[in-house]
Amino acid sequence: MAPGAPKARSFADLRARTLAGVAMAALAALALGLGGWIAAAFAAACAGGMGWELRRMAAGRFDGAGWAIAAAGVAASLATQGAFFRSGLAVAAACLIAALLLTRRDGGWARWTTVIGGGYIAVACAGLVGLRDDPLYGWEAVLWVVLVVVATDVGAYFAGRIIGGPKLWPRVSPSKTWAGLGGGMACATAVGAIFSSATTGTLIHEVAIVSGVMAVVSQGGDLAESSLKRRAGVKDSSNLIPGHGGLLDRMDGLMAAALVAAIVTFLRGKSVFIW
Repeated sequence: MAPGAPKARSFADLRARTLAGVAMAALAALALGLGGWIAAAFAAACAGGMGWELRRMAAGRFDGAGWAIAAAGVAASLATQGAFFRSGLAVAAACLIAALLLTRRDGGWARWTTVIGGGYIAVACAGLVGLRDDPLYGWEAVLWVVLVVVATDVGAYFAGRIIGGPKLWPRVSPSKTWAGLGGGMACATAVGAIFSSATTGTLIHEVAIVSGVMAVVSQGGDLAESSLKRRAGVKDSSNLIPGHGGLLDRMDGLMAAALVAAIVTFLRGKSVFIW
């Protein structure tokens, strides 16, 4: 092999990874920016893809149960649009029941990972679209969730590298530390405070607190997916995104954080930016 071959291949991999990352970010920004049915369709596609990845990791194959949880995610995402609300929820529930029945011969771990994981994906994706559909702060809410997740990852990385210390769950993720979790929470809380001030003109302490909670569940989502991949014996959830692995690899923390934000919004009946 020519001396320059490994370097050329490495550059080609980096280029593919970069292009895929830019394209993915641009598509997500466009779909969520436009909102409505376009955002719902984007979330539905992601939910279907993640359902496919989940079933393949849980059972080592994609079968009827996989189709059922993928369809549940699609239906739940589309149910966020008023015209399809009741029928979408009914279809999603029916699909999850079908998945429960179709996995009755699976081992306990594969069965409940499929059904519970499929339900989680469906609710989280629907929650993200629900946030976007808020008439006052829809786009801001989605951007806030994304920025909090990014801040969590950045804060956790640098705090973990600089401080080190005890590991969070060394058997599953040897690189994650308690110091990293603290750093991620601190950065997420700061971003929440700054973003609320920039969005509303007033520092909203509750948004900062919720941001810190989102940092914890975001890291929890990442650990849960890492545990699933380790159990399945795979490095990535799939190879759908060149250089980035699968959809679950990119969206594990985001889904967890979006779910928390959506629950807070639903329980209060108004945007997190209104207190």
